[in-house]
Amino acid sequence: MALLIIGVLVWSLTHLFPALLPARRERLFQRLGEYLYKGLYSLPIFLSVILIVLGWRLITPANLYVPPMGSNLLISLLVLTAFVLFAASAIPGNIRRLVRHPQMTATILWGVAHLLANGSNRAVVLFGGMTAWAVLEILLINQREGEWQRPAPAAAKYDVITAVVGITVFSVLVYFHRSLFGVAAISG
Repeated sequence: MALLIIGVLVWSLTHLFPALLPARRERLFQRLGEYLYKGLYSLPIFLSVILIVLGWRLITPANLYVPPMGSNLLISLLVLTAFVLFAASAIPGNIRRLVRHPQMTATILWGVAHLLANGSNRAVVLFGGMTAWAVLEILLINQREGEWQRPAPAAAKYDVITAVVGITVFSVLVYFHRSLFGVAAISG
């Protein structure tokens, strides 16, 4: 369990660093330059992913609660929405006019969906930890940036591209979920 917890903490603290200590982040960025800073910043993130994967695999799952969801429909809709929002964080469409933090909102939806489907100790650490990190990230970014300035309207084609990318990634992951993660994304 320790590796998984450490992995989630390293992930969270590394990602929270720019929001918690923006002046220190800026000084490091200026001193190291963009590429070296990004390279060094990526190392703990890469390490955290390794720790999360190893920690997850080493834990014998124990149920902490019975998942409340009997239906996959809500869970699937939450995850599908998460993938569309995640795509929206990189594509300049109109979804970004509706959702201030599409990537963090996507992480929250993804985490909540998995908590509705999984009641194991390792699921609570991973999905609960990632959800808590995303909520904290949103709060810190909002505090740092102040009032939200909505982006200008975008061409509808970007919304179509966003939806297609999100639906495609969702479909591929549903199809390969069992082989990648050991459990079918949709049971039945």
